[in-house]
Amino acid sequence: MISFQELNQWVDKMAELCQPKDIHFMDGSEEENQRFLDQLVAEKKALLLNPQKRPNSYAFFSDPSDVARVENRTFIASLHKDDAGPTNNWMDPKELKETMTELYKGSMKGRTMYVIPFMMGPFGSPLSKIGIQITDSLYVVVNMRIMTRVGRDVMKELERIGSFVPCLHSVGYPLNDGVEDVSWPSAPIEHKFISHFPEEKLIWSYGSGYGGNALLGKKCLALRIATVIAKEEMWMAEHMLILKLTNPEGISKYILGAFPSACGKTNLSMLVPTLPGWKVETIGDDIAWIWMKDDGRLYAINPEAGFFGVARGTSYRTNPNAMMAIRKNTIFTNVAITDDLDVWWEDIDGPTPDHLMDWKKEDWTPSKGTLAAHPNCRFSVSAKQSPVIAKEWEDPQGVLISAILVGGRRPSTIPLIHEAFNWSHGVFMGSMMGSEITAASISNDYGKVRRDPFAMLPFIGYHLGDYLKHWLDMGKLSNDSLLPKIYYVNWFRKDDSGSYLWPGFGHNSRVLKWIFERCDGKAQANVTPIGNVPTEESIDIRGLPMKAEALSELLYIDNKKWLEEVESIKVYYETIGNKLPNQLKLELQKLEQRLLYEMEKENK
Repeated sequence: MISFQELNQWVDKMAELCQPKDIHFMDGSEEENQRFLDQLVAEKKALLLNPQKRPNSYAFFSDPSDVARVENRTFIASLHKDDAGPTNNWMDPKELKETMTELYKGSMKGRTMYVIPFMMGPFGSPLSKIGIQITDSLYVVVNMRIMTRVGRDVMKELERIGSFVPCLHSVGYPLNDGVEDVSWPSAPIEHKFISHFPEEKLIWSYGSGYGGNALLGKKCLALRIATVIAKEEMWMAEHMLILKLTNPEGISKYILGAFPSACGKTNLSMLVPTLPGWKVETIGDDIAWIWMKDDGRLYAINPEAGFFGVARGTSYRTNPNAMMAIRKNTIFTNVAITDDLDVWWEDIDGPTPDHLMDWKKEDWTPSKGTLAAHPNCRFSVSAKQSPVIAKEWEDPQGVLISAILVGGRRPSTIPLIHEAFNWSHGVFMGSMMGSEITAASISNDYGKVRRDPFAMLPFIGYHLGDYLKHWLDMGKLSNDSLLPKIYYVNWFRKDDSGSYLWPGFGHNSRVLKWIFERCDGKAQANVTPIGNVPTEESIDIRGLPMKAEALSELLYIDNKKWLEEVESIKVYYETIGNKLPNQLKLELQKLEQRLLYEMEKENK
């Protein structure tokens, strides 16, 4: 158990190291938050948006060198290098601490040290965890208040939980004598460190004020450190949306979904179905903590309290519920600003304005030929503002999970949807998921598949092979009849001319309907070498803007292409090393045998 005396001693020790001019313990009140926002506007670090257009909303603009997660500066500093595995950057924890301690010395001179007591998960949940983040960034403070549960109530909860994850953060821009502050302080890239010490359950971040590098409750605690805790305590911390799907009879099921970036995860979590009588509500759009209860079934909570979404591409066409959520009380980062002080980004609704202030705070016109908003521009908004937030989203006991979706951007080979034969086959499907590298990526790997197991590649706090084994071990705690069904979906299959075969967005509800009915043992499927694939009659495509033959193509299994996929997975599995579970090697062998058998039948 952690005493408040120990907490104060840790804060005092960090203050002695970082040497701030003041220390402020955050209470989480509205008054405190407004005072901070007013200060940020007065210091020209934030822009107050038009209160008629966007009430109580603010825009921030980062330094151009500090615009996204810095994966090459993110470290898993386990005691033994092999525990970090081949997919993480590793540094010796002693060496890393020595390096970062030197950087932290005096790093908060002239600044206020803010102490943020925050909780991931609903109050009273058996899975909820408390973090204490120390930071010198008010941008971090006002965002953490949206994204997590903060303040006095968390300090009371600390008495119940009895422990916390220490999180130290500094932007790395001390205001030494004569040094003037800047609108977005940060450190050079070589001094940026986002470091995780899994054995100590400790997070140290230095040099970046942006998103997942600085809001330490999000990817750092809720995924990288939480995966380590979850493995020890036999639960799961996953990069997954949680949605509530209700049919016309009023029966609901809860579904998880793991997708790499740019695959429509947030859009799916807030879907507006095109099927009459069906309804989707949001439990969470990014992270799920999952545990097994005594009944042998899996339940999940959303540990976050807000959405930190990519603004670019969000519109009333793609995600009307997100657009309604961000109409007020929202923080925007690196968007463009209209002349009447509203926000704008590429692919938002309506015509492109003749003039904007771009994310670099420069004049912008369409003739400039650059993006007005940064591709990774963001909005931070409380989950409570979503018009489709489910009433169960803060239930401390979580929601019962019926199905788990995995998937990525695959223009060929992978059908619209297929269902795993059992849990271990589903884990195999999650282990091999990924997206094809496109021309948008500066790479010589165009056309190859970048594997991203369960969309967790940058977020696992230990060895990938051990992580996949943990999935299999969780399944062994129960039996397949009680566990969620696992599905691989692919909204992105294309025809020979390069056009998408599936219309996507709200029409994805038609695939969700099939899943719902499969969970009830009603929808029909064909058994194929790769899994159970819907019959054409079982997918409701009434009124869809599709070519007549499109559904047949979407569900077609090309055995030859799948054998090529098997070879690609073999190469990928080699990179995981000797910790790859034998069960997954066996699943790959069985897939290959089923495909070869089908090929032989075709050739007879």
